[in-house]
Amino acid sequence: MNNILVKNRYLLARRFSQGAVLALFFAGSAYGWIVLRGNLSASRLLDALPLADPFAVLQVLATGTIVGLETFVGAVIITLFFGLIAGRAFCGWVCPVNVVTDAARWLGSRFNIGQAEGTVRVSRNMRYWALGLSIVISTIAGVAAFEWVSPISMLYRGILFGMGTGWAVALAIFMFDLLVIRNGFCGHVCPVGGFYSLITRFSLLRVRYERERCSLCMKCLECCPEPQVLDRVGRESGFVSSGECTNCGRCVEVCNDHAMEFSNRYSVKGV
Repeated sequence: MNNILVKNRYLLARRFSQGAVLALFFAGSAYGWIVLRGNLSASRLLDALPLADPFAVLQVLATGTIVGLETFVGAVIITLFFGLIAGRAFCGWVCPVNVVTDAARWLGSRFNIGQAEGTVRVSRNMRYWALGLSIVISTIAGVAAFEWVSPISMLYRGILFGMGTGWAVALAIFMFDLLVIRNGFCGHVCPVGGFYSLITRFSLLRVRYERERCSLCMKCLECCPEPQVLDRVGRESGFVSSGECTNCGRCVEVCNDHAMEFSNRYSVKGV
């Protein structure tokens, strides 16, 4: 039992984090709790610290609208937190869509369902094109384009206030990831993931790889939702430098050689 908990410690921690965020938002709305009020686009922590989705704010600014000072400060706070400290942890530790895509990946791997890895080839750069297109459409249409169709927002509202069309959105993403492309939505399509990948290139929290300990079992590559970031594996020690890493910790959990661990990217061993 303890071994199972250890082997899934980061997975369990991520589910707790995702559930806690949603629960606190619900409690803020339903019971007036001041811990976390608002939603994933804009909120207040302890009724004092403003928080805002920087990608949503960027889209609003693209429309020519001037955002309030509190919203702007909230976006800066989130940008600094993930950009300088936590990396792309929003995608793996906060976003509710991650639960859906992880479930599709697990089911596909467990029962060999869906396309073989690499059968359908879609560039992971598509998310950056989606990001740019969201900004362009926002500028032309005068509305925050992605926020109107964001599965993240739809699923968030559905979980808290009744699923409705949220079920259809969740099912569509699940089937897309299960039958078409592994980690298709988060790893190839989602502009939010693309945005965080760009701003977290130099964040502090990183996974460090030790070549000397590695037996080349390649379990880390098999479980990683963004396997391209593990380009050091089998070659040289060092930290995962790509901003596309979600800091989910799965590679750390599955490595029986203890060749993977979270580290400060500026530590001597992580260089």
